[in-house]
Amino acid sequence: MCPSRAPKNVTFDTMPQEQYTHHRSTMPSSEGPQVYKVGIYGWRKRCLYFFVLLLMILILVNLAMTIWILKVMNFTIDGMGNLRITEEGLKLEGVSEFLQPLYAKEIQSRPGNALYFKSARNVTVNILNDQTKVLTQLITGPKAIEAYGKKFEVKTVSGKLLFSADNNEVVVGAERLRVLGAEGTVFPKSIETPNVRADPFKELRLESPTRSLVMEAPKGVEINAEAGNMEATCRTELRLESKDGEIKLDAAKIKLPRLPHGSYTPTGTRQKVFEICVCANGRLFLSQAGTGSTCQINTSVCL
Repeated sequence: MCPSRAPKNVTFDTMPQEQYTHHRSTMPSSEGPQVYKVGIYGWRKRCLYFFVLLLMILILVNLAMTIWILKVMNFTIDGMGNLRITEEGLKLEGVSEFLQPLYAKEIQSRPGNALYFKSARNVTVNILNDQTKVLTQLITGPKAIEAYGKKFEVKTVSGKLLFSADNNEVVVGAERLRVLGAEGTVFPKSIETPNVRADPFKELRLESPTRSLVMEAPKGVEINAEAGNMEATCRTELRLESKDGEIKLDAAKIKLPRLPHGSYTPTGTRQKVFEICVCANGRLFLSQAGTGSTCQINTSVCL
C-alpha cells in the first residue's frame, strides 16, 4: 500500500470574462480570416448606375446641341454669322432685321454698295436732344413722306442752297424752277419773281379761271414773245390803263377786225376804206371814209 502524500498548494488565477473573450478572439483560428464587404449593393447600385448613365446622356445631348447651335449661327473668332467684330465697330453683311429700336452713332454701307432701309409700315428717324425730346423727325410711310423740324434745307455738294422752307418763307435757290405738270402750277396767293418764261418752243400761259390776274412792278412790266405770238383773251373787258404815261402800240400792222361799223349815208358809195372814230365815252367804231370826215354823221354807234 502506497503511502499517501500530502497535497501541494495549488493556486488558480481568475481572469475576467471580457479579457478572456478578447484573448480568445486574438488567438489564431484554424478556419481562416473573415472578410467584411464594404460598398453599395442591390437596388442602390443599380439606381446609381442608372443616374450616372442618364447624366452622361444629358451631357452628350447638351454638347451636341451646343455644337449644332455654333454651326448654325456660324460662330467664329471674329463674330457670329454675318456680324463681324472689327476694330472700328460692328460689321453686318447681308440682309438684317431689327425687331427692337437700334441705337448707333453711325451707320454706313460698304464702299461701293448702297444702303437700304426696308419696313412693312414705315421708317422713322428721330433726332433727340439731351432731355430725349424730339427735335427733328423724318417719317417715310406707305402714303407719304413727312418731315418735322424748324427748317428744311436742300443743298448741293458744294454747299449751295437749292431749297429752303420754314414758317416764314420758302426759298428756291436754283437758277431755274421747272414745272412739268400738264395743268401747270397753282398759286393760291401772290408770287414774286423777276422772270417768268416757258421752255424753248413751249407756250407760256398765265391764267386765273375764277379770279383776276394782276401783274405789278415798280419799274414796269415787259411781255415779250421773240419767236411767236402773244395773246390776251378775256370774257368781258380788256383794259389797258396808264395813269401818268401813254399807251404805245408799235407795229407795222395794227388790226382791229371786230370794230362796229357806223351807218352808211344814203348818197355815199360803198368803199373798202374806213376811218376810225372815237366816241366821247372812248368807244371806237369804223365809218366809211369820204371826201371829208364822216364820224359826225355816224354817231349812232356811240349811243
